[in-house]
Amino acid sequence: MMPSTLFHILLLLVMPPLLLGVINKTKAAFAGRVGAPYLQPYYDLARLFRKGSVFSSTTTWVFRAGPVVTLAATLLAALLVPLGNHPSIISFNGDMILFAYLFGLARFFTTSAALDTGSPFEGMGAAREVTFACLVEPTLFFILITLARMSKSLSLTPMLIYPSPAVWVSAGASMLLLVGALFIALLAENCRIPFDDPNTHLELTMIHEVMVLDHSGPAFGLILYGAALKLFVLGAVFVNLALPFKSGNLLVDWVAFVAAMLFLAVLIGVVESVMARLRLVRIPQLLVAATILSAFAMLLIVR
Repeated sequence: MMPSTLFHILLLLVMPPLLLGVINKTKAAFAGRVGAPYLQPYYDLARLFRKGSVFSSTTTWVFRAGPVVTLAATLLAALLVPLGNHPSIISFNGDMILFAYLFGLARFFTTSAALDTGSPFEGMGAAREVTFACLVEPTLFFILITLARMSKSLSLTPMLIYPSPAVWVSAGASMLLLVGALFIALLAENCRIPFDDPNTHLELTMIHEVMVLDHSGPAFGLILYGAALKLFVLGAVFVNLALPFKSGNLLVDWVAFVAAMLFLAVLIGVVESVMARLRLVRIPQLLVAATILSAFAMLLIVR
Protein backbone atom coordinates (compact mmCIF):
# COMPACT_ATOMS: atom_id res chain seq x y z
CA MET A 1 0.00 0.00 0.00
CA MET A 2 1.36 3.42 -0.97
CA PRO A 3 2.32 5.87 1.81
CA SER A 4 -0.17 8.40 0.45
CA THR A 5 -3.00 5.86 0.74
CA LEU A 6 -1.94 4.99 4.28
CA PHE A 7 -1.95 8.68 5.21
CA HIS A 8 -5.38 9.00 3.56
CA ILE A 9 -6.80 6.23 5.77
CA LEU A 10 -5.03 7.54 8.88
CA LEU A 11 -6.34 11.06 8.32
CA LEU A 12 -9.83 9.71 7.72
CA LEU A 13 -9.84 7.80 11.01
CA VAL A 14 -7.96 10.21 13.27
CA MET A 15 -8.92 13.75 12.25
CA PRO A 16 -12.76 13.81 12.67
CA PRO A 17 -12.81 14.36 16.47
CA LEU A 18 -10.26 17.16 16.08
CA LEU A 19 -12.80 19.14 14.05
CA LEU A 20 -15.19 19.05 17.00
CA GLY A 21 -12.39 20.26 19.27
CA VAL A 22 -11.64 23.20 16.96
CA ILE A 23 -15.34 24.12 16.75
CA ASN A 24 -15.70 24.09 20.54
CA LYS A 25 -12.48 26.06 20.98
CA THR A 26 -13.67 28.70 18.50
CA LYS A 27 -17.00 29.04 20.30
CA ALA A 28 -15.18 29.37 23.62
CA ALA A 29 -12.97 32.13 22.20
CA PHE A 30 -16.04 34.07 21.04
CA ALA A 31 -17.54 33.69 24.52
CA GLY A 32 -14.37 35.00 26.18
CA ARG A 33 -13.48 31.61 27.70
CA VAL A 34 -10.40 29.42 27.44
CA GLY A 35 -12.54 26.39 26.68
CA ALA A 36 -11.74 22.70 26.66
CA PRO A 37 -8.53 21.46 25.00
CA TYR A 38 -8.52 20.76 21.28
CA LEU A 39 -8.14 17.05 22.05
CA GLN A 40 -11.10 16.91 24.47
CA PRO A 41 -13.27 14.88 22.02
CA TYR A 42 -10.56 12.19 22.01
CA TYR A 43 -10.57 12.11 25.81
CA ASP A 44 -14.37 11.83 25.82
CA LEU A 45 -14.31 8.91 23.38
CA ALA A 46 -11.61 7.12 25.37
CA ARG A 47 -13.64 7.54 28.58
CA LEU A 48 -16.81 6.21 26.94
CA PHE A 49 -15.06 3.15 25.50
CA ARG A 50 -13.75 2.29 28.97
CA LYS A 51 -17.25 2.27 30.43
CA GLY A 52 -19.89 -0.42 30.24
CA SER A 53 -23.11 -0.19 28.24
CA VAL A 54 -26.53 -0.29 29.87
CA PHE A 55 -29.40 -1.66 27.76
CA SER A 56 -33.06 -1.47 28.66
CA SER A 57 -34.87 -4.79 28.94
CA THR A 58 -37.53 -3.47 26.57
CA THR A 59 -35.14 -2.91 23.65
CA THR A 60 -34.31 -5.44 20.94
CA TRP A 61 -31.30 -6.16 18.73
CA VAL A 62 -32.22 -3.07 16.66
CA PHE A 63 -31.16 -0.78 19.52
CA ARG A 64 -27.80 -2.54 19.84
CA ALA A 65 -27.19 -2.69 16.09
CA GLY A 66 -28.05 0.97 15.49
CA PRO A 67 -24.69 2.55 16.48
CA VAL A 68 -22.65 -0.20 14.79
CA VAL A 69 -24.49 -0.09 11.46
CA THR A 70 -24.56 3.71 11.48
CA LEU A 71 -20.80 3.94 11.98
CA ALA A 72 -20.11 1.20 9.42
CA ALA A 73 -22.26 2.91 6.77
CA THR A 74 -20.65 6.30 7.45
CA LEU A 75 -17.16 4.78 7.31
CA LEU A 76 -17.90 3.10 3.98
CA ALA A 77 -19.27 6.39 2.62
CA ALA A 78 -16.05 8.09 3.77
CA LEU A 79 -13.99 5.64 1.70
CA LEU A 80 -15.84 6.85 -1.42
CA VAL A 81 -14.85 10.51 -0.97
CA PRO A 82 -11.53 11.92 -2.26
CA LEU A 83 -9.56 14.02 0.20
CA GLY A 84 -8.21 17.10 -1.49
CA ASN A 85 -6.37 16.05 -4.64
CA HIS A 86 -6.01 12.42 -3.51
CA PRO A 87 -8.52 9.97 -5.06
CA SER A 88 -10.86 7.98 -2.86
CA ILE A 89 -9.95 4.55 -1.51
CA ILE A 90 -12.94 2.95 -3.26
CA SER A 91 -14.03 4.35 -6.61
CA PHE A 92 -16.26 3.07 -9.40
CA ASN A 93 -18.73 4.51 -11.86
CA GLY A 94 -21.98 5.25 -10.04
CA ASP A 95 -20.50 5.32 -6.53
CA MET A 96 -22.26 8.65 -5.88
CA ILE A 97 -25.55 6.70 -5.70
CA LEU A 98 -24.07 4.33 -3.13
CA PHE A 99 -22.74 7.35 -1.21
CA ALA A 100 -26.21 8.88 -0.95
CA TYR A 101 -27.89 5.64 0.09
CA LEU A 102 -25.24 4.85 2.72
CA PHE A 103 -26.16 8.07 4.50
CA GLY A 104 -29.79 7.06 4.18
CA LEU A 105 -29.01 3.65 5.69
CA ALA A 106 -27.19 5.27 8.62
CA ARG A 107 -30.13 7.57 9.29
CA PHE A 108 -32.59 4.66 9.05
CA PHE A 109 -30.80 2.64 11.74
CA THR A 110 -30.30 5.69 13.98
CA THR A 111 -34.01 6.49 13.92
CA SER A 112 -34.96 2.80 14.21
CA ALA A 113 -32.81 2.45 17.33
CA ALA A 114 -34.48 5.53 18.80
CA LEU A 115 -37.97 4.18 18.08
CA ASP A 116 -37.01 0.78 19.51
CA THR A 117 -36.67 2.26 22.99
CA GLY A 118 -40.36 3.19 23.15
CA SER A 119 -39.42 6.55 24.65
CA PRO A 120 -41.71 9.42 23.64
CA PHE A 121 -38.76 11.82 23.59
CA GLU A 122 -36.66 9.64 21.29
CA GLY A 123 -39.68 9.00 19.08
CA MET A 124 -40.19 12.75 18.81
CA GLY A 125 -36.54 13.23 17.85
CA ALA A 126 -36.74 10.45 15.25
CA ALA A 127 -39.84 12.03 13.70
CA ARG A 128 -38.08 15.40 13.44
CA GLU A 129 -34.94 13.81 12.01
CA VAL A 130 -36.87 12.05 9.24
CA THR A 131 -38.95 15.14 8.49
CA PHE A 132 -35.96 17.42 8.07
CA ALA A 133 -34.05 14.72 6.17
CA CYS A 134 -36.81 14.73 3.55
CA LEU A 135 -36.09 18.44 3.06
CA VAL A 136 -32.28 18.35 3.04
CA GLU A 137 -31.73 15.25 0.89
CA PRO A 138 -33.06 16.88 -2.31
CA THR A 139 -30.37 19.54 -1.85
CA LEU A 140 -27.64 16.90 -1.74
CA PHE A 141 -29.07 15.11 -4.77
CA PHE A 142 -29.24 18.34 -6.79
CA ILE A 143 -25.62 19.08 -5.85
CA LEU A 144 -24.46 15.60 -6.88
CA ILE A 145 -26.42 15.74 -10.15
CA THR A 146 -24.93 19.15 -10.98
CA LEU A 147 -21.38 17.96 -10.27
CA ALA A 148 -22.02 14.80 -12.31
CA ARG A 149 -23.20 16.93 -15.21
CA MET A 150 -20.17 19.22 -14.99
CA SER A 151 -17.60 16.42 -14.71
CA LYS A 152 -19.48 14.02 -17.04
CA SER A 153 -19.00 11.24 -14.50
CA LEU A 154 -21.07 9.40 -11.90
CA SER A 155 -18.04 8.69 -9.69
CA LEU A 156 -17.26 10.93 -6.72
CA THR A 157 -13.51 11.09 -7.35
CA PRO A 158 -13.69 12.83 -10.77
CA MET A 159 -16.76 14.79 -9.62
CA LEU A 160 -15.01 16.32 -6.61
CA ILE A 161 -11.53 16.67 -8.11
CA TYR A 162 -13.01 18.37 -11.20
CA PRO A 163 -13.63 21.81 -9.53
CA SER A 164 -10.69 24.15 -10.10
CA PRO A 165 -10.08 27.91 -10.31
CA ALA A 166 -10.77 27.66 -14.04
CA VAL A 167 -14.15 26.07 -13.35
CA TRP A 168 -14.95 28.82 -10.86
CA VAL A 169 -14.18 31.40 -13.56
CA SER A 170 -16.32 29.71 -16.22
CA ALA A 171 -19.22 28.66 -13.98
CA GLY A 172 -18.87 30.99 -11.01
CA ALA A 173 -22.60 31.57 -10.48
CA SER A 174 -23.42 27.86 -10.35
CA MET A 175 -20.45 27.10 -8.11
CA LEU A 176 -21.40 29.88 -5.71
CA LEU A 177 -24.97 28.57 -5.47
CA LEU A 178 -23.68 25.03 -4.92
CA VAL A 179 -21.31 26.11 -2.16
CA GLY A 180 -24.06 28.06 -0.37
CA ALA A 181 -26.52 25.18 -0.60
CA LEU A 182 -23.90 22.63 0.47
CA PHE A 183 -22.90 24.65 3.53
CA ILE A 184 -26.53 24.83 4.67
CA ALA A 185 -26.93 21.09 4.05
CA LEU A 186 -23.69 20.39 5.96
CA LEU A 187 -24.98 22.23 9.03
CA ALA A 188 -28.37 20.53 8.80
CA GLU A 189 -27.01 17.00 8.26
CA ASN A 190 -24.70 17.36 11.25
CA CYS A 191 -27.35 18.98 13.47
CA ARG A 192 -25.35 22.14 14.05
CA ILE A 193 -26.65 25.61 14.85
CA PRO A 194 -28.93 27.13 13.51
CA PHE A 195 -30.74 23.80 12.98
CA ASP A 196 -29.92 22.06 16.24
CA ASP A 197 -27.67 22.64 19.23
CA PRO A 198 -25.48 19.60 19.98
CA ASN A 199 -24.79 20.96 23.48
CA THR A 200 -28.37 21.52 24.56
CA HIS A 201 -30.07 19.35 27.17
CA LEU A 202 -33.69 20.33 26.59
CA GLU A 203 -35.44 17.32 25.09
CA LEU A 204 -38.35 19.30 23.68
CA THR A 205 -36.11 21.28 21.32
CA MET A 206 -33.48 18.69 20.38
CA ILE A 207 -33.41 16.74 17.11
CA HIS A 208 -30.41 14.42 16.92
CA GLU A 209 -29.29 14.44 20.55
CA VAL A 210 -32.71 13.41 21.84
CA MET A 211 -32.53 10.24 19.69
CA VAL A 212 -29.48 8.93 21.56
CA LEU A 213 -30.50 9.64 25.17
CA ASP A 214 -30.71 5.93 26.05
CA HIS A 215 -27.30 5.01 24.63
CA SER A 216 -24.33 4.77 26.98
CA GLY A 217 -20.74 3.61 27.15
CA PRO A 218 -19.12 2.22 23.98
CA ALA A 219 -22.41 2.40 22.05
CA PHE A 220 -22.64 6.13 22.74
CA GLY A 221 -18.96 6.46 21.82
CA LEU A 222 -19.67 4.87 18.44
CA ILE A 223 -22.47 7.39 17.88
CA LEU A 224 -20.26 10.37 18.76
CA TYR A 225 -17.42 9.13 16.57
CA GLY A 226 -19.85 8.43 13.71
CA ALA A 227 -21.21 11.98 13.99
CA ALA A 228 -17.67 13.41 13.88
CA LEU A 229 -16.86 11.20 10.87
CA LYS A 230 -19.99 12.39 9.06
CA LEU A 231 -18.94 16.00 9.66
CA PHE A 232 -15.49 15.18 8.28
CA VAL A 233 -16.91 13.49 5.16
CA LEU A 234 -19.33 16.27 4.25
CA GLY A 235 -16.63 18.80 5.16
CA ALA A 236 -14.26 17.11 2.70
CA VAL A 237 -16.92 17.39 -0.01
CA PHE A 238 -17.36 21.08 0.83
CA VAL A 239 -13.59 21.76 0.80
CA ASN A 240 -13.14 20.02 -2.56
CA LEU A 241 -15.92 22.14 -3.99
CA ALA A 242 -15.32 25.52 -2.35
CA LEU A 243 -11.51 25.56 -1.95
CA PRO A 244 -10.01 23.64 -4.87
CA PHE A 245 -6.24 23.62 -4.58
CA LYS A 246 -4.00 21.55 -6.82
CA SER A 247 -0.28 22.31 -6.63
CA GLY A 248 0.97 19.09 -8.19
CA ASN A 249 3.03 18.40 -5.07
CA LEU A 250 1.49 15.61 -2.96
CA LEU A 251 2.78 16.91 0.38
CA VAL A 252 1.63 20.48 -0.31
CA ASP A 253 -1.81 19.21 -1.37
CA TRP A 254 -2.19 17.23 1.88
CA VAL A 255 -1.15 20.22 4.00
CA ALA A 256 -3.57 22.46 2.08
CA PHE A 257 -6.41 19.98 2.60
CA VAL A 258 -5.81 19.70 6.36
CA ALA A 259 -5.58 23.50 6.65
CA ALA A 260 -8.82 23.90 4.69
CA MET A 261 -10.61 21.40 6.96
CA LEU A 262 -9.43 23.25 10.05
CA PHE A 263 -10.57 26.53 8.50
CA LEU A 264 -14.00 24.98 7.87
CA ALA A 265 -14.19 23.94 11.53
CA VAL A 266 -13.37 27.51 12.58
CA LEU A 267 -16.02 28.80 10.17
CA ILE A 268 -18.65 26.50 11.69
CA GLY A 269 -17.61 27.68 15.16
CA VAL A 270 -18.00 31.30 14.07
CA VAL A 271 -21.46 30.63 12.62
CA GLU A 272 -22.55 28.91 15.83
CA SER A 273 -21.20 31.83 17.88
CA VAL A 274 -22.95 34.62 15.99
CA MET A 275 -26.25 32.86 15.26
CA ALA A 276 -28.99 31.52 17.48
CA ARG A 277 -30.83 28.27 17.01
CA LEU A 278 -33.85 28.68 14.73
CA ARG A 279 -37.37 27.88 15.87
CA LEU A 280 -38.50 24.49 14.60
CA VAL A 281 -41.10 26.09 12.33
CA ARG A 282 -38.36 28.16 10.64
CA ILE A 283 -36.04 25.26 9.85
CA PRO A 284 -38.03 23.92 6.85
CA GLN A 285 -37.94 27.37 5.26
CA LEU A 286 -34.13 27.47 5.32
CA LEU A 287 -33.87 23.89 4.03
CA VAL A 288 -36.25 24.65 1.16
CA ALA A 289 -34.15 27.72 0.36
CA ALA A 290 -31.06 25.50 0.13
CA THR A 291 -32.92 23.16 -2.23
CA ILE A 292 -33.90 26.10 -4.42
CA LEU A 293 -30.28 27.31 -4.54
CA SER A 294 -29.03 23.89 -5.62
CA ALA A 295 -31.84 23.54 -8.17
CA PHE A 296 -30.95 26.91 -9.73
CA ALA A 297 -27.31 25.83 -9.89
CA MET A 298 -28.34 22.69 -11.76
CA LEU A 299 -30.51 24.67 -14.17
CA LEU A 300 -27.61 27.03 -14.96
CA ILE A 301 -25.44 24.03 -15.86
CA VAL A 302 -27.94 22.01 -17.91
CA ARG A 303 -29.43 24.92 -19.85
